[in-house]
Amino acid sequence: MEGLLASFFVVLIAEMGDKTQFLVMAFAAKYDWKRVFCGMLLGILVVHSVAVAVGALAGEWIPADLMAIIASVIFIIFGIWTLRGDEEEEEAHDSSFGPVLTVASTFAIGEMGDKTQFAAMTMAAQYDGAWLGVLIGAVLGMIVADSLGIIAGSWLHCRLPAKKMRWFSAGIFLLFGVAGLWTSFWG
Repeated sequence: MEGLLASFFVVLIAEMGDKTQFLVMAFAAKYDWKRVFCGMLLGILVVHSVAVAVGALAGEWIPADLMAIIASVIFIIFGIWTLRGDEEEEEAHDSSFGPVLTVASTFAIGEMGDKTQFAAMTMAAQYDGAWLGVLIGAVLGMIVADSLGIIAGSWLHCRLPAKKMRWFSAGIFLLFGVAGLWTSFWG
């Protein structure tokens, strides 16, 4: 249960203000929200299943104390990465695949190598043996965050500028990273 809750909150926070959250907003303005949701869900399941599988394998081979240090350093890197921001703009493009597959493929491509994918991978390695809970938590975290993008994206975008969302997310990652290193070395 700990892996599920931890991955849920880490992925939820990481996804807030992320490019794929804005991507589903753009798709929701263009397609029926049900089709966008289905495509988003399909993309989330593919990306995070791969991430958790890789992380679970790494968790079997890397000792727990070393994994805690690695996870903390990765969270600090996520914080810095979040502060840097995404420099590329994502746009909704027409496709001959239909709305669901268009959203799913664009979402999966947009998430490949993204901080939420690495967060799920890291959590699966850190919570050795709890890969299913981590997968469920990561998927639920993405669904909640990106559903907010579909449902209330324009409101959030108008009221909470992307820069403030980035600073908040970066602060959370840096806090977790520093706290993890502190615990690993001095706790």
